[in-house]
Amino acid sequence: MAAASGTLDQDDAWRPAVNPWIIALAVTLATFMEVLDTSIANVSLPHIAGSLSAGQDESTWVLTSYLVSNAIVLPLSGWLSSIVGRKNFYMGCVALFTLSSFMCGLAPNLAVLIVCRVLQGIGGGGLQPSEQAILADTFPPAKRGMAFAIYGVAVVTAPAIGPTLGGWITDNFSWRWIFFINIPVGILSLLLTSRLIQDPPYFRRRHLRETHIDYIGLSFVALGLGTLQVILDKGQRDDWFESHFIAGLTLVSVASLIFVIFWEWKQKDPIIDLHLFRDRNFAVSNLLMFMLGFALLGSTLLLPLFMQTMLGYTAEQSGLALMPGGLTIMALLPLVGFLLSRYSPRWMLVFGLVVLAASLFHMTSFNLQIDFRTTTIARVLQAVGMAFLFVPINTAAYAFLPREKNNAASGLMNLARNMGGSVGISVVTTMLDRRAQMHLTNLSSHLSTSNNELQSRLKGLMLILQSHGGRPGGAYAILQGTVLRQATMLSYIDCFWFLGVAILCMIPAVFLMKKSKAGGGMAVH
Repeated sequence: MAAASGTLDQDDAWRPAVNPWIIALAVTLATFMEVLDTSIANVSLPHIAGSLSAGQDESTWVLTSYLVSNAIVLPLSGWLSSIVGRKNFYMGCVALFTLSSFMCGLAPNLAVLIVCRVLQGIGGGGLQPSEQAILADTFPPAKRGMAFAIYGVAVVTAPAIGPTLGGWITDNFSWRWIFFINIPVGILSLLLTSRLIQDPPYFRRRHLRETHIDYIGLSFVALGLGTLQVILDKGQRDDWFESHFIAGLTLVSVASLIFVIFWEWKQKDPIIDLHLFRDRNFAVSNLLMFMLGFALLGSTLLLPLFMQTMLGYTAEQSGLALMPGGLTIMALLPLVGFLLSRYSPRWMLVFGLVVLAASLFHMTSFNLQIDFRTTTIARVLQAVGMAFLFVPINTAAYAFLPREKNNAASGLMNLARNMGGSVGISVVTTMLDRRAQMHLTNLSSHLSTSNNELQSRLKGLMLILQSHGGRPGGAYAILQGTVLRQATMLSYIDCFWFLGVAILCMIPAVFLMKKSKAGGGMAVH
């Protein structure tokens, strides 16, 4: 007992030989590029399809293949690290991500590009959980807030700048360079990791022991999460359950994930440690992280789409409107990390949820005449809320977990955020389309020949068209376009309302968390 106690004390006292802030910057490099790759290819799909002689629908598998393999690896990263060692696993992921990025850039056809994107997703999927676990072990609880702030800069800002950067690279160079830019960052990350990172003593002892490989659990995790990601990505395009393909995948996914829950719960060495959810803080943190991903990626899809399709902005202009939000997050995250060393995460979470919900409700006041400044301020307000959520959620999640569970916990936390983002994108895409149809039907019902104001406007349009040499019948086309734009605008407002209410409903969940000391340390033992 005395020997065991001494070993635990040594583990708790362990600190890396290198300055921890240098380690934080080193592991954030590759993670930033990986998160960037989830969105950077979106605007380049038409160019990729044209270059590789592929259809527009086929080219979307460039995105889906990456997301599917990424989602499968995320929850497995803790288990894989325990087998090969965290440093070896992290370096392997960086190497695979970098090599596959190079291969993506050289791909001669769509089939090769999709295979390379699968490999890129496998390599990228292990980076985020590994970095979180490294930060949790490198920094003491009192300083974790600041450490997660560095991580937050990469994870929260990368999806926002991805489409703008991808569009600029594609327009000025070639779509292949959206993959080639990963290569120097990956090489630098490998060099820094090999020299700076080391596994803590408890982790080295753990991964050297014989580990049982749960092939059944591994297979069903991959099947369940992979099919779920395809459903979320393709559902709206295939009209959801009207498609036999989507309905079949849904049955496979649901059955697989239910089996995984029962199977993994009983395993001695599970692929996914579901027992972590017994910790109330960890369970609530996963829910909040899911909703943060839901709101972040859902609104990040809506805002550029709204600006480009409804306000006539270019991709570059819409990116510039979003940029101040990213800068706000970068400026606030260190402040949030500092405040966490003095205040409990719970009240900061409440503040963040209220501000984020308020920003989404503010967006419901948008109309077709708003200016650039209005959209920018709305995004900045939203960024303030997100900054006060990301770091406290991560800090609260690890507050009551033993150190040896950090790696398994980080995989589940990142899976929650990524799946939340996928669900958010799928929900708002579907809602935008369906609500626009509903509003179009409602608005059209008011257009009748007995409406004197309508007839007056049509006559005015006809006279204007005739005076400019146009056909009078074009007045009806203008009227139809106006009604469609108004219906779509109302649909955007509905989506912002929905996201705001969803975030507001998360506030009671914060009070289910156990109280922890400032800095993320445990209040009770």
